[in-house]
Amino acid sequence: MDALDLGLLTASLVTFFVVIDPIGVAPIFAGLTDGSTPQHKRTMAIKSVIIATGVLFGFAFLGEWLLGALHVSLDAFRAAGGVLLFMLALDMIFEKRTERREERADALNEADETIPGTNVDISVFPMAIPMLAGPGAIASIMLFMSEAEGSLTGQLMVFGGMGANLLLCLVLFLAIGPIMKVLGETLAAMITRILGVILAALAAQFIFDGIQGALLSGG
Repeated sequence: MDALDLGLLTASLVTFFVVIDPIGVAPIFAGLTDGSTPQHKRTMAIKSVIIATGVLFGFAFLGEWLLGALHVSLDAFRAAGGVLLFMLALDMIFEKRTERREERADALNEADETIPGTNVDISVFPMAIPMLAGPGAIASIMLFMSEAEGSLTGQLMVFGGMGANLLLCLVLFLAIGPIMKVLGETLAAMITRILGVILAALAAQFIFDGIQGALLSGG
């Protein structure tokens, strides 16, 4: 493993941890499955992670083809993806993303409040899409696959970073009850803000790389 592959692994681990935000998503999962049977909660946890993995794999392999069909350069996508991630980082720092997630979860619960205690399927929406495989995660997997530049080892490093975070989501979903008692809302909010600052720096780097690439290529 060379320095580039190690850098891809580290960057993908950190970026996916920030954009997927397992610590922030897990309480939403707990709220959406409140009152469901343990078996249903387990099924929803596994299904949501599997579906999100499939969506991200799809964009990882077909994303570049899609950009080509739209006549969008990778440098332009790097810059645009960086802007998107930077906006996401600002939302995290000022707690806007958490508010929107909670509002989305409340809206879904209100839609089903006439049937309390039923095992509603929330695996596809909103858990897999957009909470796990949202715009930030999709942009990130496409950006990192372009950074790997066809290197099989580099691609494996990217998938390793993505897979580790999705696996963490699965573990948190399955054990969210005891974890929330230990973590608490204050600590979770503090971690989210710190991760937002890190994501802002990574997003800025994507923007700079995209602009530099476009200038060097004459685009």
